[in-house]
Amino acid sequence: MPGSRTGRPPVQRASKRPAAARPPRDNPVRTLYVRARKAWDRPLTAYYLILGGSLLITVLGLVMVYSASQITALQLSLPGSYFFRKQFLAACIGGVLLFVASRMPVRLHRALAYPMLAGSVFLMILVQVPGIGVAVNGNQNWISVGGPFQLQPSEFGKLALVLWGADLLARKQDKRLLTQWKHMLVPLVPVAFMLLGLIMLGGDMGTAIILTAILFGLLWLSGAPTRLFAGVLSIALTLGFILIKTSPNRMGRLACIGATDPGPNDQCWQAVHGIYALASGGLFGSGLGASVEKWGQLPEAHTDFIFAVTGEELGLAGTLSVLALFAALGYAGIRVAGRTEDPFVRYAAGGVTTWITAQAVINVGAVLGLLPIAGVPLPLFSYGGSALLPTMFAIGLLIAFAREDPAARAALAMRQPRFGRKRAAVRGSAGAAGPRRWNTMRRRASAARSSGER
Repeated sequence: MPGSRTGRPPVQRASKRPAAARPPRDNPVRTLYVRARKAWDRPLTAYYLILGGSLLITVLGLVMVYSASQITALQLSLPGSYFFRKQFLAACIGGVLLFVASRMPVRLHRALAYPMLAGSVFLMILVQVPGIGVAVNGNQNWISVGGPFQLQPSEFGKLALVLWGADLLARKQDKRLLTQWKHMLVPLVPVAFMLLGLIMLGGDMGTAIILTAILFGLLWLSGAPTRLFAGVLSIALTLGFILIKTSPNRMGRLACIGATDPGPNDQCWQAVHGIYALASGGLFGSGLGASVEKWGQLPEAHTDFIFAVTGEELGLAGTLSVLALFAALGYAGIRVAGRTEDPFVRYAAGGVTTWITAQAVINVGAVLGLLPIAGVPLPLFSYGGSALLPTMFAIGLLIAFAREDPAARAALAMRQPRFGRKRAAVRGSAGAAGPRRWNTMRRRASAARSSGER
């Protein structure tokens, strides 16, 4: 080996190793999407969406009822919190109904179908009896129950139709009768038309539209063929056209779609001022309690047009939040109906979801000027105890159905309070209580495996 100039052997330099390839960095957007997808597919997602979404809508509705009804109460020489106190009492009673309905087994819900239908029909007949029925805003669909409290039986008719129709279709599906068109229509459609007739005797077109939507939702879930569905829809549209054409009031409401001016005799006053309220709200609103339209300009500010006051005080952010809560509630209801194998649960969950979603769309569409004013409240949000009580019971139904899912039931069984886990750990370290704790966990694990949860 030749030496260097200094006489020393040349230094052998180590060959450079190729740099190790760095692992590709994960896309943060994709990672967030995957995590959200996993959280969305958990067994208890529908349960939490229904429970949390309904409670948030109810609480926000109480706040807005208090804000929107103060001026109306003072104009009637009543305390400023008069309507809020009545709504709060109805929310407390509705909370009890929600809890009871969420804990009732499915067979008990089915047992309530026929008594609830019979009771609703009886009360709707009483509405037309002179001296018992009470007319409000030209519609006679109320019953006075003493003092300032009134009851609207047609609101309970929605719940009765959902339960009775779901039980009827489930029994016919078990007997494989839904393949015949006469069993699919009879007696569901005649009974629904009877309820619609009783409602229309009082002039309540809005509730009749919601009841029709529930009927079509049940028919669609039962797999009605297109020609049958189109036939029933054509009959309903024909009857609706006749009822609207023969009523100047309903024709006036139809003419106010998209109106920007009150028009002759101020027939579009409510629709136009609802748009004014939304337009003046901006992005984040004028502030809670700072609405101008509720000072006598906007009729029914705390009932049918509470969404307009929400837009004025909370802005676009507030209205979009309310719509997002209703969208989450609707998605959760569809998920419960789609993942169950019990036909009654599928029909009942689909009927409740159709009811709440259709009513919210009709109310918001009327406030935005996209639909005629139908006079229906925003579910769980507007003032009105007669509308709040059956709606909260229906939410309890969805919660009960979400809990009945095998994977959700196993996930709920695996949950244990943190305080309970600490106590179990202490007992397990004592020695004597160790085998008992192991047996408990083994039973839970077997239950989880049998339910199919991963």
